[in-house]
Amino acid sequence: MKSATCFDCRKSGGAANGNWRGGRTKHKAGYLMVKLHGHPRGGSQGYVFEHILVMEHLLGRHLLPDETVHHLNGVKDDNRAENLELWVRPQPSGIRVEDALEWARVILSRYGELETPPTTLRGSAERSWR
Repeated sequence: MKSATCFDCRKSGGAANGNWRGGRTKHKAGYLMVKLHGHPRGGSQGYVFEHILVMEHLLGRHLLPDETVHHLNGVKDDNRAENLELWVRPQPSGIRVEDALEWARVILSRYGELETPPTTLRGSAERSWR
């Protein structure tokens, strides 16, 4: 059986390809992905996780390298804004923004008057803010 599209159209990808699904696909881990060439997190194939795009739209900017998006209900393809939460990874990896702000306030109140914050208190002092 012959294909309805020529070889050049099939190999070029996009809407001319019979397998085109509108630039959306599902990652093997269950996350939805959208083809968006030129996006900083697009990778070699140009696909970006949809939950990242939703959060970026809400923020009005691209996510920073230490920011991630968490699904509150654990459903990886539920990308409604109310199901997404912005996380940052300063201390420890995977922390909610509101917790990071609380941690920052503790650090500022503890070391805000010093010109150079002490770096020798690592370990138990990092965990005490929780």
